[in-house]
Amino acid sequence: MQKRVFSGVQPSGALTLGNYLGAIKNFTRLQHETNCFFCVVDLHALTVPQDPAALRENIKNTARLFVACGLDPQVSTIFVQSHVSAHAEMSWLLECQAYIGELRRMTQFKDKSTRHENVTAGLLTYPVLMAADILLYDADLVPVGEDQKQHLELTRDIAIRVNNRFGEKVFTVPEPYTPPRSAGGRIMSLLEPEKKMSKSDENPKSYIALLDPPEVIVKKFKSAVTDSGNEVRYDEENKPGVSNLMVIYSLCSGESLETIANRYSGAGYGKFKQDLGELVAETLRPIQEKVKELSAPGVIEEILDSGAGKAAAVAGAKLRFFQEKLGVR
Repeated sequence: MQKRVFSGVQPSGALTLGNYLGAIKNFTRLQHETNCFFCVVDLHALTVPQDPAALRENIKNTARLFVACGLDPQVSTIFVQSHVSAHAEMSWLLECQAYIGELRRMTQFKDKSTRHENVTAGLLTYPVLMAADILLYDADLVPVGEDQKQHLELTRDIAIRVNNRFGEKVFTVPEPYTPPRSAGGRIMSLLEPEKKMSKSDENPKSYIALLDPPEVIVKKFKSAVTDSGNEVRYDEENKPGVSNLMVIYSLCSGESLETIANRYSGAGYGKFKQDLGELVAETLRPIQEKVKELSAPGVIEEILDSGAGKAAAVAGAKLRFFQEKLGVR
C-alpha cells in the first residue's frame, strides 16, 4: 500500500519561493509516489484575530497556489480544513487525551503568549488540532519545518498514548519527512541567510513571494546579502549568503552547484544576482499565469469542494472508529 502524506499550510495567500522550492516542488513528485492530502488549515489561522473577507480570499489564493505550483487535484486531495468537520470534532476528542503540562511546554506557545496581552485557549490547544489533522488520515509522513517538529512529537505522543490505552493500533504514529537538500530542503532569507525564508518576515525584501512581478524579483535579488569577497562559490559555513543563492539557482535551473560556480568564475556577484533574478522570474511566470486561470469564478471552489468530499470520507471513518473506542458512538 502507498504511504500517506499530510501537509497543512496556513492561508496567508502569499506563499514564498522558499515554500515552493523547499516543499511544494518536492510534493509534486511525492504525490505520484504516495497518497497525499494537502490542506489549507484555516482553523489554525483563527488563533489570532482575522479580517473575515481577507481570510476568505486568502484561503482561495493559497489553494490556487497549491494547484498552480503543480499539485494535481486528480492525484492529490486538496481541501480546506474547516470544510471537513471531523477536524474540529477530532480535536476535542484528542484534547481529552492531551495534558495541560505538555501543551504549556510547547515553545511556540511560550513565545507567542508573551507577545499578546490576551492569550486565547486556541493558542494553547493549537498543537492538538494539528494532531487531529494528521491522525484523521493515518498519515505515515508529515513534512515539517524546525518550528513544527515539537508539535509533531506531541502528535506522536498522543497517538502512542491512545494505542497503548486500547492495546491496539487506533492511530498510525507519523514520522517527520524532510526532503534532502538536493530536492529542496531549506531556502534561507535573502537578507539574513542564517534564517529560513518566511512570508512573516517584516521586511518583504527578505523573501520572494510567488506572485511578485518580475521587476520586483530581480530587484530583490540585486539587494540580497552576499559575503565578503566576490567569488561565486558554495561554502555554507563561510559564504552562507552566496551558497543560499546558488541553491536557488540550482533548483530553478536543474544545474549542479559546480556548473554554476564554473560559469560565474571571475564574473562577480552583480552578474550572478542579475541572472538569478531573471531565472527565478521566468521560473515563476507559468505559476503566475496558472493562478490567473484558477481565479476565474467557480474554478478553485469546484476543486476544493471535490477535495473536501474525498477528505471527509477518510476522516469521517477514522472519527467514527475513535468515537466507538471512546464509547460516544
